[in-house]
Amino acid sequence: MLRVFTLSEKSWLGSCLLYKWQKSLGNYLAVAGPDNSVKIFDRHGQKKNELNLPGRCLAMDWDKDGDMLAVIADRSSGIYLWDANVNKSSQLDSGMRDQMSFILWSKIGSLLAVGTSKGNLLIYNQQTSRKIPVLGKHSKKITCGCWSSQNLLALGGEDKVVTISNHEGDTVRQTSVRSDPGDIQFSVMKTDERASPGESTVSVMVGKKTLFLFNLNDPDNPIELAFQQRYGTIIAYRWYGDGYIMIGFSQGYFVVISTHIREIGQELFQAHNHKDSLNSIAISQSLNKAASCGDNCIKIHDLTELKEMYAIVNLDDETKGLDQLSWTDDGQLLAISTQRGTLHVFLTKLPILGDACGTRIAYLTSLLEVTVENHVEGEAPVAVSVEVEPNFIAVGPYHVAVGMNNRAWFYGLGDNGVEKLKDTEYLGTVACMCLNSDYAAALFEGKLQLHMIEGEDQEVQEDRQTRLFPGRDDKCRITAHAVTADFLFYSTDTGVIQCFYIEDWQYINEYRHAVGVRKLFPDPNGTRLVFIDDKSDGFLYCPVNDSVFEIPSFSPTIKGVLWDNWATDKNVFVAYDDDKVYTYAFHKDTIQGSKVILAGGTKLPFSHKPLLLYNGELTCQTQSGKTSNVMLSTHTFLERSSKDSGSTQLGHLLTQALVLRRFSEAWELCRAQNDADSWRELGRACIHHMEVELAIHVYRMVRDVGMVMSLEEIKGIEDQNLLAGHLAMFTNDFNQAQDRYLASSCPIAALEMRRDLQHWDSALQLAKRLAPAQIPFISKEYAMQLEFTGDYVNALAHYEKGITGDNKEHDEACFAGVARMSIRMGDIRRGANQAIKHPSRLLKKDCGAILESMKQFSEAAQLYEKGQYYDKAASVYIRCKNWAKVGELLPHVTSPKIHLQYAKAKEADGRFKEAAAAYSNAKDWDNVIRIQLDHLNNPEEAVRVVRHTQSIDGAKMVARFFLRLSDYASAIQFLVLSKCNDEAFQLAQQHSQMEVYADIIGSEATVEDYQSIALYFEGEKKHLQAGKFFQKCGQYSRALKHFLKCPNTDDSLAIEMAIETVGQAKDDSLTNQLIDYLMGESDGMPKDAKYLFRLYMALKQYREAARTAIIISREEQSAGNYRNAHDVLFSMYMELQAQNIKIPAEMATNLMILHSYLLVKIHVKRGDHLKGARMLIRVSNNISKFPSHIVPILTSAVIECHRAGLKNSSFSFAAMLMRPEYRNKIDIKYKKKIEAMVRRPDTSELEEDTAPCPYCGFSLPECELLCPECKNNLPYCIATGRHMVKDDWSVCPHCDFPVSAATESTCPMCSEPLSAVQVKRIPDCSGYLRLDELEH
Repeated sequence: MLRVFTLSEKSWLGSCLLYKWQKSLGNYLAVAGPDNSVKIFDRHGQKKNELNLPGRCLAMDWDKDGDMLAVIADRSSGIYLWDANVNKSSQLDSGMRDQMSFILWSKIGSLLAVGTSKGNLLIYNQQTSRKIPVLGKHSKKITCGCWSSQNLLALGGEDKVVTISNHEGDTVRQTSVRSDPGDIQFSVMKTDERASPGESTVSVMVGKKTLFLFNLNDPDNPIELAFQQRYGTIIAYRWYGDGYIMIGFSQGYFVVISTHIREIGQELFQAHNHKDSLNSIAISQSLNKAASCGDNCIKIHDLTELKEMYAIVNLDDETKGLDQLSWTDDGQLLAISTQRGTLHVFLTKLPILGDACGTRIAYLTSLLEVTVENHVEGEAPVAVSVEVEPNFIAVGPYHVAVGMNNRAWFYGLGDNGVEKLKDTEYLGTVACMCLNSDYAAALFEGKLQLHMIEGEDQEVQEDRQTRLFPGRDDKCRITAHAVTADFLFYSTDTGVIQCFYIEDWQYINEYRHAVGVRKLFPDPNGTRLVFIDDKSDGFLYCPVNDSVFEIPSFSPTIKGVLWDNWATDKNVFVAYDDDKVYTYAFHKDTIQGSKVILAGGTKLPFSHKPLLLYNGELTCQTQSGKTSNVMLSTHTFLERSSKDSGSTQLGHLLTQALVLRRFSEAWELCRAQNDADSWRELGRACIHHMEVELAIHVYRMVRDVGMVMSLEEIKGIEDQNLLAGHLAMFTNDFNQAQDRYLASSCPIAALEMRRDLQHWDSALQLAKRLAPAQIPFISKEYAMQLEFTGDYVNALAHYEKGITGDNKEHDEACFAGVARMSIRMGDIRRGANQAIKHPSRLLKKDCGAILESMKQFSEAAQLYEKGQYYDKAASVYIRCKNWAKVGELLPHVTSPKIHLQYAKAKEADGRFKEAAAAYSNAKDWDNVIRIQLDHLNNPEEAVRVVRHTQSIDGAKMVARFFLRLSDYASAIQFLVLSKCNDEAFQLAQQHSQMEVYADIIGSEATVEDYQSIALYFEGEKKHLQAGKFFQKCGQYSRALKHFLKCPNTDDSLAIEMAIETVGQAKDDSLTNQLIDYLMGESDGMPKDAKYLFRLYMALKQYREAARTAIIISREEQSAGNYRNAHDVLFSMYMELQAQNIKIPAEMATNLMILHSYLLVKIHVKRGDHLKGARMLIRVSNNISKFPSHIVPILTSAVIECHRAGLKNSSFSFAAMLMRPEYRNKIDIKYKKKIEAMVRRPDTSELEEDTAPCPYCGFSLPECELLCPECKNNLPYCIATGRHMVKDDWSVCPHCDFPVSAATESTCPMCSEPLSAVQVKRIPDCSGYLRLDELEH
């Protein structure tokens, strides 16, 4: 580190100094010694002012912006202020008589806190001049304090109390500590959650032994940290980073701890930095560095890697020891005071300012010193002392310029040393400047001024002395500029890049980019230029031909670009950001045209700014004011010895050299490696870069004769595009070769290349443009290839295109191709006709084979025949069963027994169907039947043949076939089908297969057959089967006799069959006989009434059936089976309705009462107690029809009526239950309630709603089904039980009963699934009402 200056005054000798850097700017340093004064120095050590005080300075502080310095002194209650902006001092009366002891400016406002020796506090607002005295803030002297970023003030005093106050002086928090507090600081503890944003932790050094952490949000749980005794006392501590604390101890130890709750109490880092003692520590957040002093030295660490020492500064002349360290806010200057009264200031960070012109560089080496050097040409460095700290530096071939704000100073660099030439003022703050040998160009506030550097002494026209860009008419801002020896380039925010030729003093080129251009970097000659646009994309622009190339993989963080200044490597440039340097090469002449490629990247050391690139070596400027050289990783082949490197390493170096077109170095590397693969890689690179002569030498080295001869043939070609096309073809880049051929003077070469490569699609496209006469020949060759690969569609199209009409041999080949492809495509007629017309026999054979493979035997045989291939034609005709054609061909066929051979061959092949057909054609019936039975397992066909020929032997053969299989059923079936019923019957009798025979004979048998079967079953005592077949042959009395004899197991089926028999017989005696049986008169066992019901139904005696149904229903009802009773009545109802017979009134009434009973459960289950009660009233009024459940039904009626508010009805049914015959049967749960209901009757009754009668419109209660006006029985809704009304009439789609609304998922009447959508709305119900009148 460079020592900038040292302050030493006689009056300071032997005592420690108190000093403070100006906040924010760091331009001033206020120093107080024992001489009752404060001296103010600038950052270069020049004394600017001095404040005389009545006593020794006790404390001082700068405000947050560094504008005002406040000082308190011994033996004074006043506050002394110095304004840095106007260099004037003033005094402020505190209004207190106490001795001042502490002073501190707020971090965020213009508040000044002043503490006194008696514990009082004054808060002074500089903006409003308001003073807030706070008496008794502490009981003793205030010694330390700190403002937070939320304007809270923490104070500590000798009363061992720490107070937290707001900006008005009101105490917010207060806590006691065990010893004297010191060095109070606000910070943020490192916690898992950030519940309270802002500085919520106060840290206090207590008795120089412990560190006390007080969280304002958790005041009851302070943390006190103690440290090892060997460390000594705490000298100082500083917060940094995310809740870390750095602590310096008196014994030279340097410790870092974390305030994270899980890490608290653990030392993250500890070093014994100083052997004897440590005096002070300081942290610079902007530099990310920490410093400690002690033992006459300063040690500096990097906060990101504390274990590594960044720098050590020894102060050997300070024998009494060091005192306090302090950094400026920007980290540029570090001050250290000593115990003998001196103060040293060191430069820790320089602004990185530098510039380059050619190989000359100029850079800032101290605050007021610029060094110019040219180490490439071996010139000695020249130090230029400047008058101000510069904001920018520019260097040219003979000048260097420095400046700040709107002013620049120019210095001449001559053989006699440095000479100050002049200083120039501009119309705005200069952002940057560029120089060449004669002119300077300064960019300020969107404008650019070009002017002579030493114009006064030269004879230059007056209008060429200076010029301002852009012109008055241009509405744009200049964003960047650059100057070369001859040109001035500048870019604008509208995307325009202008090239101004200085010698002619005029614009010579303009390029317009799509977006604004931010930076530009021309090469030394001005023939190429890299620019960065507002999207952070990089482009290379050649003003010579206005070509632009996008730079690949261009990082958006790029800060600048440097071109290589090495004379033979002008196509290389680097782009750099803060961390990395990217090397790019511009390849102007390649077989693919011009392009920019990324060669690689090199990591940049921290805080290095590249200034100069020369032959792969990057000269960088560092923060310390020095330069450092970095070798690019893309140029390592220049410095590594090829003898020391392994094969893999040499391969990597060779790749680097080839990317950068360094062919001489690549040649040496290949010679060192002496490997054929390396030579070939060099050869490919030479071809890529169109270095034909060198490529020939390289391929000679690997003895590649073919490539050498090919290159020798083309080396004299001057047409660059034609040459590039040939070279691209050599590298198998055929698309690129075609493009270059077409751009050349010999475009037909592209067509020749595509034909040689058999790239027929491309060849045809090129032929259309270049040689239309070649299209038919290319098409034929392409079609042959497509036919070979199976693409018949396109092959056909190209064969057709290939027909010329004037080249016989060529056209015949095309026609043959058309014939083959037509057949392949399914256009058999066209293909066959084409083949027949064609003179070639071989084509007919080929086409015939294709057709045969496609199973188009007829056409195949025809072509074979035309081609005189008779044997093949006959065999194919046989396969396609074309016997007529076989007969025609027999004179030409060598085989005389074609028919028999065909049949036998088919039988031998297992093609038995064809064999059977052939034998049939030959009238060989025995073989036909044999094949059908033995091979085809097709007795039906055999039977057909037997029937056709009336062959007894054939029939026996079929029968034997089935008997051999023991398949009697099939044998019987065959005999039946053959009308050999007697033989079939005997077979069935012999093998007890009569049931099978009976099933097979079915309904087609004769009466005699049925009688035979019936007699057989009669003999076997199988009454059911005997009865069934007697019924079929019309002997009904015998059938009935057998049915009535059936055992009980077959009872149900037998009775059903008996009923059916009687129904068919229509014989009264048989009917009476069956009725007697059903009544039990024959065996004393009456049968179920349902059979009698079915008998009447079978006899179509519907009235008797209805009466029987009512009886059955009554029996079921008496037994309590109400659902069964309901279903019987419902089914009879539907049957009578279907037969259009009047429904008996008793049946309709019984069905209505039973349905009402069933509706009760539905309504109660749905919670509709009123409807349930109404239905129960209807049922209870007919209670005699429910003898099994009189008491439960009446009990339910009482309960439901009571629930529904029908109290009078409830009482009447309760009274009925009190009859002696019912009283004891009442459920014990309800008995008392019912008795109480009878004792205390409530005769109130909810009046029933009325609805109009659908017949006469008379208004009657909804549940009343007899109209008192028209005396009609009213239709009722099967869902609610209420009578229907005309306006709301729907029916169930299954049973056709009326319903007003579908509330259930099934129909309550017929139990079929039902939804609201299925219910049929009836707009006119008159048909149903007439029907009802008919019924009732």
